[in-house]
Amino acid sequence: MLILGIESSCDETAAAVVEQGRVIRSNIVASQVDTHRPYGGIVPELASREHIKNIVPVVEQALQAAGVTFSQIDGIGVTYGPGLVGSLLVGLSYAKSVAYALGKPYVGINHLEGHVYSVVFENPPIAYPALALIVSGGHTELYWMPAAEKYKRLGHTRDDAAGEAFDKVAKLLGLGYPGGPVIDRLSPRGNPEAVSFTIPRMTDGTLDFSFSGLKTAVRRYVEEKGIKPVVDPEHPPQDVLDLIASFQRAVVRTLLDRVASAVATTKPQTLVLAGGVACNRQLRREARAFAERVGIPLYYPSPPLTTDNAAMIAAAAYPKLRRGEHSDFALTAVAGLKLHNLDLEPASSRRKVRYRI
Repeated sequence: MLILGIESSCDETAAAVVEQGRVIRSNIVASQVDTHRPYGGIVPELASREHIKNIVPVVEQALQAAGVTFSQIDGIGVTYGPGLVGSLLVGLSYAKSVAYALGKPYVGINHLEGHVYSVVFENPPIAYPALALIVSGGHTELYWMPAAEKYKRLGHTRDDAAGEAFDKVAKLLGLGYPGGPVIDRLSPRGNPEAVSFTIPRMTDGTLDFSFSGLKTAVRRYVEEKGIKPVVDPEHPPQDVLDLIASFQRAVVRTLLDRVASAVATTKPQTLVLAGGVACNRQLRREARAFAERVGIPLYYPSPPLTTDNAAMIAAAAYPKLRRGEHSDFALTAVAGLKLHNLDLEPASSRRKVRYRI
């Protein structure tokens, strides 16, 4: 079964051909980083225009790289949320047009579920129940999965996503955009214990995240110390290197603090780390160390599959299309689409055991 995946939820126009849900025949991504870099963030109107310009050539390139034609495709998976509504509509409208013209089934895919499926290409099958941390520029979510395609959201960010916090701190310091890769690259040159940041915790005892306070703490530190935006982003002064190393350490510890609490109560058989920030080397390293301590396998995708891509969308579409599921042409983009589809509490959720991070 060959699935054409289409992804346009934010600022990447992506298309992929995936065989049997696990073999990538092609995976093409047209990035818009250069378009949005002057603004220090994504401009929705510009993103939509870029998608319109890129969608046809990107799909054609994906088919050519896979060595197939439209007629050989068995079905289409396309992101319909969450994301920027204008961007989503470009990919969804194109997928509907192809499905209608060729008489092929298509199915709308939740972008967050796509990130969960980004691990299937390079890891053994996920053993359930599983726990997934999806962390990116737009999302920071923690899910309990008792079975495939079943999701219970245990925690989410109440303000900035982790990746967004990276971008804003990098912009404040003049380090450029996107901020996550820059801070990841420069942080090893700084002292992660130079600046003490408090790990934010929810007073109501939930596993939700919050990064706005941490971002504000960085701003206040910059103002108190009189730190100016750097002149040469590749060679920041030592006080900036120490600051971003300490900030990154606080973000990673915040993420793994929630994971540790969730592991203690849900007893998963697999940990999944996905999303663009899953490419962060310190997060990967500390997540691996934690997983080894508690004896649970950790799955995460290789760097090209952490960011938005269409291979993960095709992989998520595969089991649905194989069962004969499809979306009708009334499906529309849903900017705030949720993933959780379970209301029940995970087993042993009342236990208050904690693991050290």
